Amino acid sequence: MEGLNYEQVAGFAHSWGVLYFLALFALVCAYAFWPSNRKTFNNAASIPLQDDETES
Repeated sequence: MEGLNYEQVAGFAHSWGVLYFLALFALVCAYAFWPSNRKTFNNAASIPLQDDETES
């Protein structure tokens, strides 16, 4: 039985790596645009605009 050469391993990594990162990107986008997460992200986006309320 012959071992795998570089071209075979690189071809496998390119094809399945693209599919893996495409699926991961789709999951992240689905999470970011999910309607129930809107309030959480809006609250996080407004944090820099809030005044600091610390006592000196």
